[in-house]
Amino acid sequence: MAPRRAAIAGIHEYPLRRAPGRSKMQIKAESADRALEDAGLTFADVDALYDAGETGAWSGITVAEHLGIAPRVIDTTSLGGSSYEFHAAHAARDIAAGRANVALLTYGSTAKSEARAIGTGARSTPDPAPGMNMETPYGLPLIGNYALVAQRHMHEYGTTPEQLAQIAVTTRAHAVRNPDAIAGLHDLGIKNTGELTTDDVLGSRMIADPLHLLDCCLVSDGGGAVVIVGDDVTTGTRTPPVWILGSGEAVRYPGNTRDLTTSAGAHSAPLAFGEAGVRPEDIDIAMIYDSFTITVLTLLEDLGFAKKGEGGSYVEDGRLRWDRPGAPALNTDGGGLSSNHPGMRGIFLLIEATRQLRGESTSQVDGARLAVAHGNGGQLGTRHSAATILLGKD
Repeated sequence: MAPRRAAIAGIHEYPLRRAPGRSKMQIKAESADRALEDAGLTFADVDALYDAGETGAWSGITVAEHLGIAPRVIDTTSLGGSSYEFHAAHAARDIAAGRANVALLTYGSTAKSEARAIGTGARSTPDPAPGMNMETPYGLPLIGNYALVAQRHMHEYGTTPEQLAQIAVTTRAHAVRNPDAIAGLHDLGIKNTGELTTDDVLGSRMIADPLHLLDCCLVSDGGGAVVIVGDDVTTGTRTPPVWILGSGEAVRYPGNTRDLTTSAGAHSAPLAFGEAGVRPEDIDIAMIYDSFTITVLTLLEDLGFAKKGEGGSYVEDGRLRWDRPGAPALNTDGGGLSSNHPGMRGIFLLIEATRQLRGESTSQVDGARLAVAHGNGGQLGTRHSAATILLGKD
């Protein structure tokens, strides 16, 4: 197993899914303060800042100024929902290289309050990008790309809508055990806040064939923070360390011979597992980006939990529930499908994986020792990024 040089020592998830009157920077600052308190550290201890730029331009400067810190390492990598897994990987490397001791990752979003049409709005860019001249004129929204992946997976491998629905059913089974998730569903106006059935998912309205409403993530406000420290700092922190054991990074973009159903995770995951010295079958907790049910199905295959084309049968019969031994528990906070999704959800994967390895989850898996947090940024099926983080406890 890889040497343990950096660990998650503090976490905080902003509890509100609707936060009218709050700014993104306020959510970030409050979350940072609580995560540092969780670690037993202060802002004066922070010497590395990692930010995805959701509060605007020059975020490395503006966030540092708002928090009153003077970092010697500033990383503003912004690759969508996977940004925070990239940040965790970069923080671990910077700490191992002796460039930093205490790294701070923060996120804040008011997507729901702003009524942002994340999945169904137009996907345009102010500057030309490769392939946009072949795509933009046709008005394909974000969800349309995921629907194309789902259609191709069904055509190629016989995957069914019922199998996709099992992912939404499983994550809702975890959400109903999470008070913040249930309160959030209520605040977001979700009428049915109880467990789901396959029929519930298939009976919800079609958004982009074959994806139904309940195949799609929520749109919420929210945010959080993660504190990553060096091994020498862990001796003085308040909570037990959750070690970063391995990481992998990759990007993928369209090509004439590229398979829609294979993501960049097929490249990032082997790097992370190889560095950590563990295998997919060793994993207790799988925190996998769930913008849509097809995202999860594809990533489960690409991370090595199931062979390509066998993800549908792999997720059947509630196999990935917290209380079903023999397979990793999936998104035990409720995930983006049933807990929160403010636009870039990668930070919550790290937070819930840490809770599990500390024994603090509301859907706690007995004896959990190893977790994977895998972020997907951009649009599955076209241009997207992937970052895989392997986490373990002492």
